[in-house]
Amino acid sequence: MPVTINLMNGTKRNNIKPGLKVAIVLKKDQRSDKVTEGIVKDILTNSANHPHGIKVRLMDGQVGRVKEIYV
Repeated sequence: MPVTINLMNGTKRNNIKPGLKVAIVLKKDQRSDKVTEGIVKDILTNSANHPHGIKVRLMDGQVGRVKEIYV
């Protein structure tokens, strides 16, 4: 049975919780739009939303802005 992946927008802080699988854009990859996947450890943006994506730290320590949330 195939698994369906629902993608959510990463610009709203209340959509993001520690433990979720997300795709982020690292600072060094902003020009190329290359995404890095991982599990959210910490949410670093304090505001309710951010036009470029909420900044998070992944379990492996990488920091970037959320582009997609895998649900």
